[in-house]
Amino acid sequence: MKITILCVGKIKEKFYRDAIAEFEKRLSRYCKFEILEVPDEQTPDGASPALQTQIKDKEGCRLLSKLKDDAFVCTLEIRGKKMTSEEFSSFMERAAVQGKSQIFFVIGGSLGLSEAVMKRSDQAVSFSDMTFPHQLMRVILCEQIYRGFRILNKEPYHK
Repeated sequence: MKITILCVGKIKEKFYRDAIAEFEKRLSRYCKFEILEVPDEQTPDGASPALQTQIKDKEGCRLLSKLKDDAFVCTLEIRGKKMTSEEFSSFMERAAVQGKSQIFFVIGGSLGLSEAVMKRSDQAVSFSDMTFPHQLMRVILCEQIYRGFRILNKEPYHK
């Protein structure tokens, strides 16, 4: 199985990069795993709703250009489906057996995802009603993917 986290922007903080690197190492045992980044757009303070939409659309075009037609696409959205870790694990397993060659998990920029990206999604998932910085969300997603594989393989992992 190939899993790709596709996201907007780079990770600036070393502690986030270190955490992600640790999960990349752990995940290499279970799947081909990669993180693809597309450039983010600068958002001025007090940006109008129209400008915010333009920014999301630009970032969205960059994201869409990286998605493969035969991939299963899961977007992280605040209005997405909430799951337990066990349900998320089962979801990953179902996505893998649907005949898709790759699972993309898509994380938007600071303004979220464009409408076009959300329409391309096969499944929208929410990790919480709270809003998290997209850099931290990458770490949380990596951990949940790793946890999901541990659950699928009936291997112990802290609860």
